[in-house]
Amino acid sequence: MLRPVLQYPDPLLAKVSEPVAEINDEIRALAQDMLDTLTTVGGVGIAAPQIGVLKRVVIIDVSQEKNDPDLPQDFKVFVNPVVTVLDPKGHEENEGCLSVPELRAKVKRPRRVALDALDLDGNPVHIEGEGYYGACMQHETDHLDGKLFIDHISYLKRSLYDKKMRKGRK
Repeated sequence: MLRPVLQYPDPLLAKVSEPVAEINDEIRALAQDMLDTLTTVGGVGIAAPQIGVLKRVVIIDVSQEKNDPDLPQDFKVFVNPVVTVLDPKGHEENEGCLSVPELRAKVKRPRRVALDALDLDGNPVHIEGEGYYGACMQHETDHLDGKLFIDHISYLKRSLYDKKMRKGRK
């Protein structure tokens, strides 16, 4: 089922998500709703809080790992994901977000990370990524801790965006 994507400054986006205690039909239905929403609106990832559910579930297009934009999208679900920094050397990527419309900005993050989680069958999953793909893993898991990519940009860029959004709502 297609769900609306929450938009900044919705206060739910700033809340910390609860761990998933049990992977059951409710979590599988949530994952399907997330996938339906993501494939309809476009993008390379989505986190449960973006559709108003404070559970630690993300979906990421893992075809990005192969660094070939011509490959079809290959979305994977990660439950209770944890990101570990493998190479802290800074790396900048131009990021955008379904919940932060009309803004893209360079964000500096660790160059290489690992993501450990469970799949929808409860099996452990371990993936590693660097550059753009690693930034995607960090970006989506940030949502679970109530953080948006705009929390990583300069005060000036953030305040200009806030002003633009306030003006647009009038």
